[in-house]
Amino acid sequence: MKRKVTLRSTLLIAAPLCLAALPALAQDAPGTIVSIIGGLAPDDLLNIRATASPGGKVTARLPNGAAVKNYGCKTVNNNPWCKVEDTQDARLTGWAPARYLSPNNPASPSKDTAAPAAAAAAPQPPPEEPQADIAARLGGGEPADPPSATEIVRIAMQDAYGLAFVTSASTESDAPAPDAAGGIPCARHIGQPMTRCAVTVARKDGDSDVTVTWPDGGARIITFHGGQPSSSDSAEEFRFTREGTLNMIRIGVSERFEITDQLALGE
Repeated sequence: MKRKVTLRSTLLIAAPLCLAALPALAQDAPGTIVSIIGGLAPDDLLNIRATASPGGKVTARLPNGAAVKNYGCKTVNNNPWCKVEDTQDARLTGWAPARYLSPNNPASPSKDTAAPAAAAAAPQPPPEEPQADIAARLGGGEPADPPSATEIVRIAMQDAYGLAFVTSASTESDAPAPDAAGGIPCARHIGQPMTRCAVTVARKDGDSDVTVTWPDGGARIITFHGGQPSSSDSAEEFRFTREGTLNMIRIGVSERFEITDQLALGE
């Protein structure tokens, strides 16, 4: 009987201690951080991308004031990006520049919301095979067995034809032009000095669409028609001036771009 009494006394003492510990454990579990989107230009939308990169596929576009679940941030090329999910639609997930989110989540991303299933299932291009060294391509390689002059000429002609084909394919009028080396001068906010933005050009029938990508995410499309800038995908006022073949474009009160005729029109 004494053993039974001792056991019941121990349980009665231990039970309140366990119950008291439960709230403490619950308090240790971190809650989801909800961030509010802000800092965009009027009528602009924040691009939510499948990857933490200005060139990532856009999976959603959200306005100022939208609330998103913030699962943590990381720095990519000196720019912080956060993994987010729309509070109104869990299917809208991806990465957003941290500068447009308040508050930020200092934790590392912990939830895989980077891309929808459709994007994840998209086929990836095969890796480019490295070019064999010249000795292997010529079938030689030993100092005592140098390649013949005929073999050297054959390989040189193959390289020349390959280069000509790539150059021809890249100048099709209806195909997107490659990024301009070094980008173009651009600015997004009032008082901001000009920086460099990546740019791609799609030309067709003498007109072109110039897509400018901001370093911290988001893009602006500027249309050229009749040999000069004509409009953009923003609802803000569009205007430009020219100095020779340089087009100095302003959109709204803050966005500025410098685009040459050669880049936009291929002239």
